[in-house]
Amino acid sequence: MKIFYWSPFISYVATTYAVINSIVAIKKFSKKKVNISLINVASEWNDHIEKIQKENIKLIELKKKKIDFKKLPKGNFIKSRITYFIVFFSSIFQLHRLLKEEKPKYLVIHLLSFIPMTLLLFFKYETKFILRVSGYPRLNFLRRFFWKIINKKIYKVFCPTYLTKELLINKKIFNKEKVFLVKDPIIEVNSLREKMKQSNLNTLIDKKYILSIGRLTNQKNFNFLIDAFCEIHKKNPDLNLVICGNGEKKEDLMKLISQLKLNDKVKLIGFKDNIFPILHGAEFFVLTSNWEDPGFVIIEAMFAKKIVLTSNCPNGPKNIINDGVNGFKFEINDKKDFLNKFDEVSYLHLNEKNKVKKILFNGIKTSRLYSLFNHYKDISNHLV
Repeated sequence: MKIFYWSPFISYVATTYAVINSIVAIKKFSKKKVNISLINVASEWNDHIEKIQKENIKLIELKKKKIDFKKLPKGNFIKSRITYFIVFFSSIFQLHRLLKEEKPKYLVIHLLSFIPMTLLLFFKYETKFILRVSGYPRLNFLRRFFWKIINKKIYKVFCPTYLTKELLINKKIFNKEKVFLVKDPIIEVNSLREKMKQSNLNTLIDKKYILSIGRLTNQKNFNFLIDAFCEIHKKNPDLNLVICGNGEKKEDLMKLISQLKLNDKVKLIGFKDNIFPILHGAEFFVLTSNWEDPGFVIIEAMFAKKIVLTSNCPNGPKNIINDGVNGFKFEINDKKDFLNKFDEVSYLHLNEKNKVKKILFNGIKTSRLYSLFNHYKDISNHLV
């Protein structure tokens, strides 16, 4: 059985290692003979070549003379759209030829889905197209219209959470019988345990801090977190806020930190390949996102035995976190509720050790639902 994965990306997103983990899960647990390949559109997967080779994943170079994603414009909406158009016109015909020549049984589509979906709209293939919804779907007019058009030709649609599945069905984007819940393969137990052992990577050992992780974008809502931390700092002068990630909002966030006179207390430490040593040293983990689906970092934080305090944003945290059971939720963009929940978590962290242990235990159980094996169980019934 031949399976191709399509997932070109402009900058680092959590989907990249979910794609690799999905391939690893199928190769590891399938009893069938599978031939799985990852399509390299514009050198985007070159930075992951060590992992790809280690897992013996075949990498298909879509064209001999490739565009380098690293040299394409990015950083804001307009620049990223220019890049999308460049990638579209430089890859769509090569992908068409590849599918006609190789005839894989399945094409699993993660990112930049409009390229293979356009081909599906105009051509017939022996290949079955599977759309993997990566992240919370923004159902603007164009996407809604386009997805409805290709509904008849798409084989299946995989959603990361139950709420996203229900959203696509209730909005009548896709036929109900085509839409399925397939949880992301986030927890690769042995690999993450090795990462957790690398305590020498934590440069914040002498600090007391709470941690947030994510790209510095509007989605992650770090301006809300920094503004709220200004109030927290007044009651907890020895506490620091550490934010791990890169992105186009870095300069704006640094200005906000300076305006609030928090330069010594709020640290933007950039992207870290291994966040687990820093996560291990944190008091607890905070997520203030406007949307997540499912929210890789909250699942990793639970696996690392950290209390999670998250906004109740759609669709991941809203679906995954049971308030007071495996973590805590506050009303999205409600500063008062966030501060109250922060005080509650802080009190429990210091004074209710048994209750904390129970919450952490439940968090670990939740995180294991997103293991490679559970992902394989979800996806294997559809690859027949």
